[in-house]
Amino acid sequence: MSFKRVVTALAVAIGIASSAASAAKELRLGLIVPGTHEWSQAAVAMGKDLEKKSEGKYSVTVFPAGQLGNEAQMLQQLQTGALDMAFMTVAEITNRVPDFGALFAPYLVRDVRESGLLLNGPTAQKMLGRLPREIGAVGVGYGGASMRLMLNAFPTNNVGDIKGRKMRITPFPPVRDFYQLLGAASTPMPVTDVYDSLANGQVDGIDADMELVWRMKFYERGKTLLYSSHMMFPVIGLVSGRVWQQLPPADRELISSTAKQHLNGLFDSYMQVEKEMLKNIQGTNVNVKVAGPEFFGDTLEKWEEIWLKRTPVLADLRKESAALRK
Repeated sequence: MSFKRVVTALAVAIGIASSAASAAKELRLGLIVPGTHEWSQAAVAMGKDLEKKSEGKYSVTVFPAGQLGNEAQMLQQLQTGALDMAFMTVAEITNRVPDFGALFAPYLVRDVRESGLLLNGPTAQKMLGRLPREIGAVGVGYGGASMRLMLNAFPTNNVGDIKGRKMRITPFPPVRDFYQLLGAASTPMPVTDVYDSLANGQVDGIDADMELVWRMKFYERGKTLLYSSHMMFPVIGLVSGRVWQQLPPADRELISSTAKQHLNGLFDSYMQVEKEMLKNIQGTNVNVKVAGPEFFGDTLEKWEEIWLKRTPVLADLRKESAALRK
């Protein structure tokens, strides 16, 4: 081969390599939960898997613990394309699309396993299709967390003990309605403030899950763990609508399928996590009281009546949930 041809071949090879390098994209993914949280770990694992499957075309940098702002701020960043992806609580979506509040119906599911089946069912999946139009982001799948419970700094023997108490909640309509019907004073506050607030009486109890109670040591400030499993609390994987429009169809499928795989893996993870952390808490001075639907009396019927008027989606979800138990 002549010198000229060698130079030409090298130039072509360098150009191809340069083009491939410029095509590589770093996807920035934000979360509100700490880096040790199961959701954050799933995001990191998803990023590694995506980089491998795409042969380096895509990488993911995860920003946990609200480094990019709260969820409302991150959603705005998704809408503008300043943020590529997020693993976000469905609670934040409910503030924008009220029908998603139906997913928080008390005792819609019995445990994390059932929540995974329901969220992968036709109604919940159809709800994802509304997101590009209504919030400017694409929903690629749901994941789970351990079921909701209450950690109280007061003895809790019956539902009347909750009346008049200051309960820390995530401030969105389904949960606010639930605690209002219980006669409690809903008190929103950042999770980082909860530990001290339980100690100084700023709040009397919290609506949380087993992971938060154990990992953040809230149990040290509690007297009663009301193990009620009264609601699920899903996470949703989102991709910026602006970013999505720029992706080739094959890349959209790769990113969405990989994200959904790791989000769905959370349902199995939390079945184990919840058991382990419950066992840990049972070894402390906290009184663990198991409570089912009967504990809440007519509160559940009142909540259902309110929300069936707000969103007919709830009736469809109830039917699917009932079918899972047959």
